[in-house]
Amino acid sequence: MKDLYQFFDDDSSTYTYVLTDAETKQAVIIDPVDQHLQQYMSLLSDESLRLRYVLETHAHADHITSAGALCSLTGARAATPVHCKITAAEIQLDDGQELSFGKHQVIKAIHTPGHTSGAMSYFWSGKLFTGDSLLINGCGRTDFQNGDAGTLYDSITQRLFSYPDETLVYPCHDYEGKTHSSIGEERRSNERIAGKSREEFIRMMDNLNLPPPKMIDKAVPANLKLGLNIRHVAGI
Repeated sequence: MKDLYQFFDDDSSTYTYVLTDAETKQAVIIDPVDQHLQQYMSLLSDESLRLRYVLETHAHADHITSAGALCSLTGARAATPVHCKITAAEIQLDDGQELSFGKHQVIKAIHTPGHTSGAMSYFWSGKLFTGDSLLINGCGRTDFQNGDAGTLYDSITQRLFSYPDETLVYPCHDYEGKTHSSIGEERRSNERIAGKSREEFIRMMDNLNLPPPKMIDKAVPANLKLGLNIRHVAGI
């Protein structure tokens, strides 16, 4: 059994992560996608894993989560960033809050707003799960859900870049097939932020002129309710 499993959704280029503790067979899943519920359930069954928590990095605009369905099927508890106002989640995570699972596993929540006002990253076992805040050679957009370019610059440079160079970076999305990076690599060569002043970064982000995510009107309202789909729970 691996300590980390990585799933990929082709439609939204979303990564989902399953963290495990070999000794106790407990697991945590980060940013699950609705369409891949059965894959997650199969992994849990095949490896005899007990899902403890389902985490979200933010209320996603490009896919619907399967967090609610996973909790209903497994008895896991949903944990989401408090400032995202995903009120259906049992646990509302604030900056610095920790979740424990397994024998000695600890996940630390790090408030990294900017892509959205409530966005959260998670640190576990030398790895940062950065959601859309820091991508591989990029970063999330800042033009909806109370995003703010200056705030994102601060989140990346002051919070995420404060971790050692060897810290691994696992983002929520990648569009070029890359599975992970490191803080050192992103600090040195990320095209969006490396070597840029705060003012330069804000100017660049404010002029991206990107079209809205095609699923935003459907995905965000669903994800504020953990994307719960009764058809999944009923096995239909």
